[in-house]
Amino acid sequence: MMILEFKAYGKQKQYLAIDEAIRTVKFIRNSCLRYWMDNKGITKYDLNKYSAVLAKQFPFANELNSTARQASAERAWSSIARFFDNCKKKVPGKKGFPRFQKHCRSVEYKQSGWKLSSDKKWIIFSDKKGIGKLKLKGTWDLWRFDKKPIKRVRIVRRADGYYVQFCVSVDIDEKLKPTGNTIGLDVGLKDFYTDSDGNTEPNPRFYRTGEKRLKFYQRRASRKKKGSANRKKAINKLGRTHLKISRQREEHAKRLARCVIRSNDLVAYEDLRVRNLVKNHCIAKSISDAGWYQFRRWLEHFGEKFGRVTVAVNPAYTSQNCSNCGEVVKKSLSTRTHVCKCGCQLDRDHNAAINILDRALGTVGHIGTLVTDQNACREETSILPGSGLVEQVASLKQESPRLMTGECQDVRKHRDHKP
Repeated sequence: MMILEFKAYGKQKQYLAIDEAIRTVKFIRNSCLRYWMDNKGITKYDLNKYSAVLAKQFPFANELNSTARQASAERAWSSIARFFDNCKKKVPGKKGFPRFQKHCRSVEYKQSGWKLSSDKKWIIFSDKKGIGKLKLKGTWDLWRFDKKPIKRVRIVRRADGYYVQFCVSVDIDEKLKPTGNTIGLDVGLKDFYTDSDGNTEPNPRFYRTGEKRLKFYQRRASRKKKGSANRKKAINKLGRTHLKISRQREEHAKRLARCVIRSNDLVAYEDLRVRNLVKNHCIAKSISDAGWYQFRRWLEHFGEKFGRVTVAVNPAYTSQNCSNCGEVVKKSLSTRTHVCKCGCQLDRDHNAAINILDRALGTVGHIGTLVTDQNACREETSILPGSGLVEQVASLKQESPRLMTGECQDVRKHRDHKP
């Protein structure tokens, strides 16, 4: 699956129609969730039938396309199914009981209710909401795809406008020639990562850089009167600033992961649980700003796309063990140099990266299981029991067109590489 995203342009009344369609989606989703709570033994197909019942009871729900109503019911069922899966797997802590949605930002259509123009530069929504004809602006070549491989169309509302996403069923595999290189990566806060060759990538710290500007817009929004037009404008400006930072972080992780994957046949990294790490309030902001999870997801995606091996290694004692003799050398977080009795003296992160690579090479024969969920337009992977090793291919998101052209330079040979 591939997701192509375009900026949508229209008139103000069309934007209001999109907002009304999004509110209808939220209403159907929450109504289906309430229907499941009040009736035992409800299945996915019962929720789809109930969306048709809602269309007969409420005229504003009937104005939305039938496939969009079904997609809204499927959203409710996805949260229910996730709750059941967590209960079966006996996930510790809260199981994620489905909750009513307060904020919704998208409406999704299947293969009806919309039509592309002959030049693929316009899209027309034919339901009774009045969205009508929207102009598409982007760098993807949508004309190469027919309507049949386009499985779903989604309208997304963001702080800087409205976007149209196309979920296209295409084969994205691209095999590369072997390079003969293997690499281990140890992520950190001082440097974004240190590889097993001793090369480092600087941490851009996008949130820290824009934090002063964020605080300015937060103060401005808090001073405005609640419910006023000026407050809405200030909140929108704050949202645009947050959106810019998140896009910078995502694009940085995407470009860097692509370069690493193309330059190496095997990439080993730490199987970190970022959700648990951010519980430490002292470094939670810095960990979130680094974007380790985004980087891992893109490593796994590009590894699947280019036929490379990506291995997630158990990070336990990778910083304490000596990469030369295996002796345990205990050190605190403030100790940045690894010094062993055997004479090995390395940077702490460099030593950890070598240990990560050694662990991956020792158990690289284990292969994970790939499960495809086409309705959600994503791919999930299973975790191998035992040995602390996972070989992953992860969720697929939109790739930047700038990444699709040109050859990527070997990041191992360029320490000052800036994606």
